[in-house]
Amino acid sequence: MSGEELLAQADAAAAHAYAPYSEYQVGAVVLLHDGRVFAAANVENAAYPLGVCAERAAIAKAASEGVRPGDVEAIAITASPCGGCRQWLHEWRFERVHFRRADGTVATYAADELLPETWDLPQT
Repeated sequence: MSGEELLAQADAAAAHAYAPYSEYQVGAVVLLHDGRVFAAANVENAAYPLGVCAERAAIAKAASEGVRPGDVEAIAITASPCGGCRQWLHEWRFERVHFRRADGTVATYAADELLPETWDLPQT
């Protein structure tokens, strides 16, 4: 599935965002190697740190269905991911991360390109 096709699904997911404070609706779609797709949107809270970004919501939705790091192929996000989400994208080992830039163009990166010097678990 192309980045544009995934972004179209992310746009549809963004329509379900709960963003009464910022009114900034974000959607994300996770594509698995087996073809399954998990979509989610951002959910805000009056205590701002308790809100959930769309990409973390989509990853959590997939994880709750038994998906694990390495099962994922790509993610599409309707906005550039924040730093915390970039760590999630690295840890879940996404091969491709597609997101829409502020000017409307589409960026595609490997997750590791988005966050140099990531936190990794020690090798045992």
